[in-house]
Amino acid sequence: MKIAHAPSQLERQPRAVAIGSFDGIHRGHRSVIETALATGLAGTVVTFHPHPRTVLGNRVELLSTLERRLELLAEAGVESTLVVTFGPELMRLSPEEFAEEYLRAIGAEVVVAGSDFRFGHRRSGDLETLERLGFEVRTAPEVEGVSSSEIRRLLQEGDVREAAKQLARPPELDGVVVTGDQRGGTLGYPTANLRVEPDLLVPRYGIYAGVTLDHRAPISIGTNPHYGGTERRIEPFLLDFEGDLYGRRLLVELWERLRDEQVFDSEQELIDQIARDVAATRAATRPD
Repeated sequence: MKIAHAPSQLERQPRAVAIGSFDGIHRGHRSVIETALATGLAGTVVTFHPHPRTVLGNRVELLSTLERRLELLAEAGVESTLVVTFGPELMRLSPEEFAEEYLRAIGAEVVVAGSDFRFGHRRSGDLETLERLGFEVRTAPEVEGVSSSEIRRLLQEGDVREAAKQLARPPELDGVVVTGDQRGGTLGYPTANLRVEPDLLVPRYGIYAGVTLDHRAPISIGTNPHYGGTERRIEPFLLDFEGDLYGRRLLVELWERLRDEQVFDSEQELIDQIARDVAATRAATRPD
């Protein structure tokens, strides 16, 4: 997939453009993208970064990094993606100016978006505006009940299996391995300390079963209350893995929430519980 950060970086050719923020690339987003791809024109996505709501001063916990969003778009079969910087300059454009500079300039003939899509200065443009400007507008079949906000709510409650149904894949943690407390190794369960971007949503604290690098992994998300911790840590323990992970990016699939964090009466009780978590992780099944 070709990734562009300005319209001039894409050849002008007949395109079907799916447009939106596409945070998480959930089933509703996939419906929009598949509608564009089904036209037979060059399948193209126009997406925004940073998330428009954050620029407008709202707190948004994102479901995916930009890097992961682009990977998922490529996996979906998109030929080209134009990443539009969302900032004051873009916000000043009228709907007509936006359509000329970012859609007509790349050859868009068909535009596909959700029915509530708005664009241009003060969100004054909509799908009818695009039709008036000469684009063929298609709305994708709606996937009832699926939305980024609902997925956020599910993950904040720790319901990763229900979130997976809306995403059409397991929810993920996406980060880089950094140095941690290195306490797990002394217990016989060395973990990787994962640093994620500050605006990325992290599910409800607890212990999860998941997979990364094709290795099953129990994952601890929280503050390690047994040791009186206060700083949030994300620590997968890769089963049957040997090697150095420092500095490496990990995508960690979350398959199942096993339990809450807890304080144990002894170190041995903690070790015994971790052994049970390992057994539960080996038995876990990937969400459909």
